[in-house]
Amino acid sequence: MDPTNRGPEDYGHGTDRSGDDGGRRRQSRDPLTPDFGHQTPQQSRTVQLISGDLLLTVNPVDGSEIEACRPGEIPDAPVRHTAAQRVERERAAAPPVPPGPPAPQMPLLERQDERERLVRLLARGRSVCLTGPAGSGRTAVLDAVAGDCADLAPDGVVRLSGYKRTANELLHGLFEAVYSAPLHRPDREGLLALVHGIGAVVLVDDLELGGAALQELLDATPECAFLFATTPDVSAPAAEANLEEVFLTGLGRSASIELMEHVVERALTEEEANWAGDLWFESEGLPLRFVQAGALLRQRDDRRAGQEAFEQYDDDPEDSPFGRSEPAGLPLPSLGEGAAPAALLASRLSEAARETLRFAVALGGEVPHQAHLPALVGDTHADAALGELAGSGLLSPAGPRYRLAAGVLTQLEASGYGEDADAHARSAAQHFTWWAGHPSVTPERAVAEADAVLASMTRLVPGDAPGQASTAVLLARSAAPAFAAGMQWGAWEKSLRTGQEAARIAGEVAEEAYFHHELGVLALCTGHLDRARAELEASIGMRGALADKPGAVAGRRALALVSDRSGEPVPGTPAGEEAPALRHDAPASPPGGTPPAAPLFPRRTETSATLIARQSPPSAGRPVGPAGVLRGARRNLVAVGAGALLAAVLGTVVTLGATSGGGEDPEGQSVTTEQSTTEDDGENSVSADEPTDDPAADEGTAGGDSSTPGPSGTAIPSASGTPSPGTSDPGTSPSDTPTDGSPSDRPTEGSPSPTKKPTKPPTTPPTKPPTSSPTTPSTEPTPTETAPTETPTEPETSNSASGPAETATASASQDGPASPTTA
Repeated sequence: MDPTNRGPEDYGHGTDRSGDDGGRRRQSRDPLTPDFGHQTPQQSRTVQLISGDLLLTVNPVDGSEIEACRPGEIPDAPVRHTAAQRVERERAAAPPVPPGPPAPQMPLLERQDERERLVRLLARGRSVCLTGPAGSGRTAVLDAVAGDCADLAPDGVVRLSGYKRTANELLHGLFEAVYSAPLHRPDREGLLALVHGIGAVVLVDDLELGGAALQELLDATPECAFLFATTPDVSAPAAEANLEEVFLTGLGRSASIELMEHVVERALTEEEANWAGDLWFESEGLPLRFVQAGALLRQRDDRRAGQEAFEQYDDDPEDSPFGRSEPAGLPLPSLGEGAAPAALLASRLSEAARETLRFAVALGGEVPHQAHLPALVGDTHADAALGELAGSGLLSPAGPRYRLAAGVLTQLEASGYGEDADAHARSAAQHFTWWAGHPSVTPERAVAEADAVLASMTRLVPGDAPGQASTAVLLARSAAPAFAAGMQWGAWEKSLRTGQEAARIAGEVAEEAYFHHELGVLALCTGHLDRARAELEASIGMRGALADKPGAVAGRRALALVSDRSGEPVPGTPAGEEAPALRHDAPASPPGGTPPAAPLFPRRTETSATLIARQSPPSAGRPVGPAGVLRGARRNLVAVGAGALLAAVLGTVVTLGATSGGGEDPEGQSVTTEQSTTEDDGENSVSADEPTDDPAADEGTAGGDSSTPGPSGTAIPSASGTPSPGTSDPGTSPSDTPTDGSPSDRPTEGSPSPTKKPTKPPTTPPTKPPTSSPTTPSTEPTPTETAPTETPTEPETSNSASGPAETATASASQDGPASPTTA
């Protein structure tokens, strides 16, 4: 059942009626069903523009891409606008006319001398600074001077707004006002070369620069004559700036009363004139205060006109619409209300106008464009509120838009208009998120609303309410590409930094990586290579952790361009993916790379001696390659030398043991790894580090033992074939029968090697074998009982050190009987 378009069946009629044209069936929804759950995605707004000799592709999805321009893609030199084009641009840059009846035109009173002096100085090519307090009428003076200087310079008059603008942004604004260069933003060198030849009268309102920044602007444009309008609290220009300064003061009493009469559009009564005189003394004659005071008198006249409508019901009060008539007289506002009239003026406006003021307070004084007011306020006729506010003197022009007049923001905040500022800022941010990302919104329109968008974004970032940071992130993602495409990179950078901070607070790593990438691309376009490298490396690291391959590829390309611009070699491995080199005590990998690991249980033979050495596991964090080899070259040399020395010592000991003979052990005593040489052996004992070369000394120290300790602590069977206690059958290999209590019968990876010298257990001194024992041939000397000491190995031995030792041991075992002896 369709609740909106009901069919005949909803009224009890069947659907099988024939011959009844009144039973019109509603349109089938079958064509719409395939779209359910598969919403058609909108096309991403991708813009390509030229920045110096770089081609920038603004991609709102994966991040902007940047590359060097090909020879045929570099645009031609920009051309100057014609006079008609300059007039059209000036008209488009003016603030929109508020809806409603036209406001009366205010005369320029007591400013003729300042106006003529400014024109004379500009005609001589001098730059002037017009200084006056807020509300003194600086903008009105600039409007008058602009009309007088229209024909003084070849490039005409250029109007710029210095509100929250840097010197570089003002230079780019001057370039765009004089030259026609679509989708082309020159670099720093190209910009200075182009603006150097501009000859124009440049009027900058609400300047916030001073000192060295202002001097930089003047040095870059020697052919321009500037007129700066600023307040006394702005830092003074440098001494070498050579600026003329003109001060604006308040109006006189008579001029103030005349201005109020123009606002009211009638002559003041004596009571009102006295009230205006007291206000002049209180406000020091600032024109803005008298415009607002005149708005109070006009509201009073409107209320009095409403009172006259009730005069016909004075005879019969019950016939009046509300049962009573209005009071006979309306008093004048108090002097305090006249000096700070914002709250009183707002209270007499419509609800849509008051709601607009609440949004303006939440946005720090920025008033959204009148086209946004119906959606923000929730009233289809809310765009008319802008005319009410402008007619009351609560707004002042600021470039192509309006903002609250001087002092109005403070007065409204004191009156409670900022209580729900966070909620209003969040509503504005959600609206601007949808609006800035809409395909029908051009970058030029988004740039014109940049201050309001940035104000709503900034308000949410330090907020503690849940969801505020995420809302700011969405707004930054939607507005930043539009600012970049509109070539307003000051607003682009502010939105990126605000969005990056909001993403960090909200914990959205993917969005934070996007903002880092965009900041790196922006820094590369502006020539700040160190900053670009830092931002891009941070972005690549985050996207690598998130497995964002397209974004990481875009970041690597930009980082390679940074390395190329800075004259550094392009890194072979992507930055951010290589783990930092960890410090190890073990030697580094050999130059040829890490060899294949030995099997955990190596295959042994009866004629081979096994050297038990600890193999360090390959380090996962250490890079194998030229960089790792260079870092570990010294430790490799030490490891190789230690391995060669160990191989020589072991080869000598094994050779001596193989050439020695073996005798019987009548008492069946065996030597284990727990035993050591006694002090009675004296000099006849064999040192653990330096084996002796005298066979006679070895025979003198023999204790008649027919077995020697093996590499695993297992006794080797005697030559007579009688097994010693605790040993295995002579036919078996030492590696086949494990012995209890041995340190290790199989090489275990990662097991620590013994480093302490074995202690001397209380054992019986060895005795000589009987003389009647059969002796071995002269070629088989009696085996020597050496001090069973353990092989001192390094805590961490690389594969390159253990390999030569095993080779030497295996080759030495082929010369004689297997009598492995550990040194």
